[in-house]
Amino acid sequence: MKVNVLDYGVGNLGSVRNALRFLGVDASVTSDARLIDVADLLVVPGQGAAGDAMAALKSHGLVALLQDYIRSGRPYLGICLGYQLLFDITEEDGGTEGLGIFSGQVKRFGSREVKVPQMGWNQLDVVNDPLGLATGLGRPLFGYFANSYYVTPEDPTIVFTQTDYGTRFASAIQTPTVLGCQFHPEKSGDVGLHIIKEFLNRHAH
Repeated sequence: MKVNVLDYGVGNLGSVRNALRFLGVDASVTSDARLIDVADLLVVPGQGAAGDAMAALKSHGLVALLQDYIRSGRPYLGICLGYQLLFDITEEDGGTEGLGIFSGQVKRFGSREVKVPQMGWNQLDVVNDPLGLATGLGRPLFGYFANSYYVTPEDPTIVFTQTDYGTRFASAIQTPTVLGCQFHPEKSGDVGLHIIKEFLNRHAH
């Protein structure tokens, strides 16, 4: 199984690659469109500003390629910004258009309610898990977060986990071929590694 990690200049590549290696996956880190297009599974991490991330994707000629890759039904794991950019638009940077794979917006936490950014561990409440990615894990589950923005999907059926931080938000989504995590599974200990491993297993061939 060829797993490629997209390097578009704003990703937390080291910890993601280390987590995959721990799971026995020798992933390639690349920004080469040709390698991305032939991946069996694509991992898109990301940290920093959405505007910079979309600008980087555009400068590498990767926007249409990513849209085509995901819409073709090939497996995609998006982490943090790699999750947020799946949606229509984010409030960040004065309003930044995303990839538009799913309908929904990315909003900023209200600074009066909670400390922004959210940094550290928070609970993951599993609400919908058709792939069984959290099967075998005890409860409660916790993930590690580092975010100022959160996703509001229009389709509630894709929400995998929810988390409370001043507001209740979709901390992960799941479809048959897409796993998007606002928390960092590569930094979330056994829980995060389990979820990544199960997603990889569902698409191993």
